[in-house]
Amino acid sequence: MADGLYVPEKLFADFYIYTKIPIYYIYLQAFRFSCNINGKDSVNFSNFTGFKPKTFMQTIQEEDVEILEDVVTTDLHDLVVFNDEVNTFDHVINTLIKICKHTPEQAEQCTFIIHFKGKCTVKIGSFEELAPMRNAICQRGISAEVI
Repeated sequence: MADGLYVPEKLFADFYIYTKIPIYYIYLQAFRFSCNINGKDSVNFSNFTGFKPKTFMQTIQEEDVEILEDVVTTDLHDLVVFNDEVNTFDHVINTLIKICKHTPEQAEQCTFIIHFKGKCTVKIGSFEELAPMRNAICQRGISAEVI
């Protein structure tokens, strides 16, 4: 191949054995080979500017971080709804949407958990927040407790 880009595999293999730099890290600049058709293959290094291995290094900077050492105790409770054989899926879903402000998807998922597992925590919060919700759910005929 005259005046074209010709990269013999043996040259790369020899370079790797000598330098231990993987081939895909090698950056070639203006590296052209010419091939003599009438005789032995010859390599023209007149335009060769050298190998420049790529480096993939990053600078890591350390930062001072404040650590919260105070333990904050929160008094969170669970609003748990229990399964029964009386209420329908639609009734429980509508109750969770209206009382607990669930999305329809949340209410449906909670209802399936209640049905298959026997109970489900439908809301987490303070006792003062959950007690009125529990009372409203119980008024609709669904068993619930704040735990």
